[in-house]
Amino acid sequence: MSHSIPFLTLLILLPAIGAVGLGLLAFDRSLHKEVVYALALLVSLATAVIAVIAFITMKVHDGGFQLVSNHDYTGTSLGVHWYLGVDGISIFLVLLTALLFPLTIILGRNRENPRAYFAWILLLEASVMGSFLSLDLIVFFFMFELTLVPAYFIIAGWGHQRRAYAAIKFFLYTFLGSAFLLVGILALAFIHESQYHYLTFELGPLMQTHLSSSTEILLFLAFTAAFAVKAPLFPFHTWSPDAYTEAPEEGSVLLSALLAKLGTYGIIRFDLSLFPQATRTLAPIFLTLAVIGIVYGAIVACAQRDMKRLVSYSSLAQIGFIALGTFALSTQGLAGAVLLMLNHGIIVAALFILIGFIYQRRGTWQTNEMRGLQKAAPVLAAVFTVAMMASIGVPGLNGFVSEFLVLSGTFITHRWWAVVAVLGVIVAAIYLLWAYQQVFHGEPREADEKTRDLVLIERLVMAPLIILIVFLGVYPKPVLDRINPSVNQLIAHVESSTGHYQPPVAVRGVEGTK
Repeated sequence: MSHSIPFLTLLILLPAIGAVGLGLLAFDRSLHKEVVYALALLVSLATAVIAVIAFITMKVHDGGFQLVSNHDYTGTSLGVHWYLGVDGISIFLVLLTALLFPLTIILGRNRENPRAYFAWILLLEASVMGSFLSLDLIVFFFMFELTLVPAYFIIAGWGHQRRAYAAIKFFLYTFLGSAFLLVGILALAFIHESQYHYLTFELGPLMQTHLSSSTEILLFLAFTAAFAVKAPLFPFHTWSPDAYTEAPEEGSVLLSALLAKLGTYGIIRFDLSLFPQATRTLAPIFLTLAVIGIVYGAIVACAQRDMKRLVSYSSLAQIGFIALGTFALSTQGLAGAVLLMLNHGIIVAALFILIGFIYQRRGTWQTNEMRGLQKAAPVLAAVFTVAMMASIGVPGLNGFVSEFLVLSGTFITHRWWAVVAVLGVIVAAIYLLWAYQQVFHGEPREADEKTRDLVLIERLVMAPLIILIVFLGVYPKPVLDRINPSVNQLIAHVESSTGHYQPPVAVRGVEGTK
């Protein structure tokens, strides 16, 4: 479904124009930093308004792509189109992006060299939006790669002590993985051209390409190499603890809540659509890697005294749950994976923002250097409790709903992987409760007693995240009503392409959540 107003194009162009504008304003030294901050915030808020209007405009029970923009801007010989679309799988990632960027701009208000900082932030927003909306593989690749540039400069320019090392490691890992993606895209397009006698990079036509089983597996691995590193999926995760820890707090939020989802989104959008047979053939391998990531991330998190690294390894476990639901190839599991991408983004953003607030007050995020903060900062402790409980998966909060769908959907099709994954849920409760007890309970030291509680602007930043954590935990129906039609359509495509069908209970399970 197309629309007369190019909502999706505006979601990319508006922050991109804002980034270029702020970059040009860097030459005007007379411009006050508050003006720069106001301009960046205004652009991100305008983008958020457009995202909400696009969401309202979409049809609820339509599983196909909506608000489509499709323009040929390179000439027919190159086959590259400005082809954008959104469905129930991508719309909530777009909304999450639209929510988090204004919050990170507010949090970064006092950063040094604000013109450059906010220009990189807005360029990152444009490229993340483009990645979630692009249905032309070359445009997707360009946007996917473009995220590396602002992310690198944000880490290297405004990060912590080992920021240069973390930024280079992040860039090299993800850039190397993306090289495989480009080779895979070109190979797939040329195979399609040899069969249909026209060159295209659009997702729909490429889904009709006939591939031998070995070719499909090789192309699947080429695509997944980039997505697994970006996510990151075990064992391609070694860059993430350093990058998440050394990035500025706003950078940690964007890396873990949004850039990581580009990897899991890429697997769902492109691997399942383009290579359904290879996905089913290799599913046991990736289910195993997912379960290892869940258990490994949880166990390593238990040994952390650094709160940012603890959340980093916790995030690795959550990415494992998303991969588990995806490769379970059941409607319930995949719906849970898509919902978990949204819920994990909200939860991990809240945790990293709160750790940033603690760092501003105490100058550390080491759990063994703080005690009894609950006494001095009860609101901070209460908000941290809600985010932590959501991450554990306590019923009534958003983490529970998505993890339950993932585990039940996996149990239907791959029982023993689901049984082992439950261990990760149990261990998550141990390390998060232990970290909370270390920091917020006990007798406060002299420095801890002077800890300032959350001020008004900090409470306003946390309010939408906490509201969403509770609302999506109590009433996920509006989200699942939009996710399920797209998930059902994608699973039906996989089943018709492979001839393997899930048990009927998987479909009834998802319908039962409506």
